[in-house]
Amino acid sequence: MATPKQKSAARRNIKKARATQSARARGARIPKKSPGLSTATQNRMRASTFAFPKERKEPLNDARHVRNAIARFDQVEGVSDAERDAAWRRIRAAARKHGVEVQARGWRELFKGGRAKKKSS
Repeated sequence: MATPKQKSAARRNIKKARATQSARARGARIPKKSPGLSTATQNRMRASTFAFPKERKEPLNDARHVRNAIARFDQVEGVSDAERDAAWRRIRAAARKHGVEVQARGWRELFKGGRAKKKSS
């Protein structure tokens, strides 16, 4: 059962969607998707652009993706501690390149309370 807050948010979203659809019908050029990486673009990226290159997980091509990689670091499953160390170094380098401030001193701080199970080295 939805809460009143959820119902209110749903009504706002429907209203916004109808307004956008109406504007498109009148000829407005409104993109249908939010900007991001398409699968084709992601497949063309070099493996070194990813935090986890072997798995091609967590792209690091701009500041938004670097912040997302940090936020989701503890959700990556099936990688060893050595791979996490290497991925953390790549994330830190990308953060410096794109001007993203990283509060955590190491990836183990991010792992507290995470969903992923650590795979032993």
